[in-house]
Amino acid sequence: MHISLVKGQKTDVTKTNPGLSQIGIGLGWNSPANIDLDTSAFLLGANGKVDNDEQLVFYNNPTKSGVNFIDQPSHGTDKKQFSIQFSGVPAHVEKVAITLTIHEGEKLKQQFSQVTQAYLRIFHPNTGQDMLRYELGNQFSVETAIVVGELYRYGTEWKFSAVGSGFSGGLKALCGNFGIEVKDELTPSPIPNPLPVPPPVSTPAQSGKPPLIPPAPINLNKIELKKKGDRISLEKKTTGNLGEIVINLNWNQKKSGGFFGKSKVIDLDLACLYELKNGEKGVIQALGNRFGSLHREPYIALDGDDRTGSVTTGENIRINGNKLSEFERILIFTFIYEGATTWSEADGVVSIKQDGGPDIIVKLNEHDNRQGMCAIALIRNQNNETFSIERLVQYFTGHKALDEAFGWGMRWVAGNK
Repeated sequence: MHISLVKGQKTDVTKTNPGLSQIGIGLGWNSPANIDLDTSAFLLGANGKVDNDEQLVFYNNPTKSGVNFIDQPSHGTDKKQFSIQFSGVPAHVEKVAITLTIHEGEKLKQQFSQVTQAYLRIFHPNTGQDMLRYELGNQFSVETAIVVGELYRYGTEWKFSAVGSGFSGGLKALCGNFGIEVKDELTPSPIPNPLPVPPPVSTPAQSGKPPLIPPAPINLNKIELKKKGDRISLEKKTTGNLGEIVINLNWNQKKSGGFFGKSKVIDLDLACLYELKNGEKGVIQALGNRFGSLHREPYIALDGDDRTGSVTTGENIRINGNKLSEFERILIFTFIYEGATTWSEADGVVSIKQDGGPDIIVKLNEHDNRQGMCAIALIRNQNNETFSIERLVQYFTGHKALDEAFGWGMRWVAGNK
């Protein structure tokens, strides 16, 4: 038996379940196919605000302080889920606010009056059984954002409040309400070669305490995948087509070579292995002049070979996202063709760009100087709806070892360019 809540009602979570250390939160709804709903969790202090921008847990920041966002639940009717480990939530976090937003709701003239049967459930992580359930009903009209409920501390216990409060303005309005500044847009520019950033200069406050430096505004248009296994999905399009996706590689222009040796500029090559739904497999790379094609199979093209790292735009692989249904998976990798003796000299940065979606950044800041090839990211077809991007940054001796690690099953011979 589970507890059914109505708007404004509160109930115990841990007190009535002694020893409970973790819960799952599931959210579900019905909506037209062209309405894209997102869910987020805000980790709030006693003042009802976040203390830094990373206290927003959502699809571009999926794990923080004991809260984990699950974009694709493995079973059941839930569209999205969170898991919450109570011991991982910092002591200063008093509430975890669970929200729903309509992506670009105002722009597309979409609102929660078009969404039905929305619910939130808290379930036991071991059994999956509901502990409580809150049905939102059809109480909304022009809102594009909802605070569904709040998990909050009550002494040493945790309770839940069914809030059901609506906003206009989508995720940006919610961020403002909870103390996060959101940049509307960024001026696009090439990724520069990494350079050291001087520390901020501050003036001591009159009280004798150093002044607080406010956190940088959260940037919903640039997301860095920082750890191996971090994964997000590209933004879905209302048209059903993803458009062109550009993978860009940039690196610095340091020269390598010993004291008595001749210096060489670093030459990194951007490349990919691909597998199509029809079983075709292959490689796109400058080595062997396998530059591919954007408008016929394999619908992937390498647009250049920067031998020095001095070209502002670096090297680019372009993927025809309108042919999403043709793809099974794509493995993005790079290798040192000549010059660099260590990956730390290259300081490589890869960005995955989609028109209208956030740039996805992967820095090659983990090094294995014994290997000459680096697997950067694995791109997978997700139900012919979008691509998921998973950070790898794994190192290999060469093409054959890379192939074997990911099961491509191709034959390899020596080549040059």
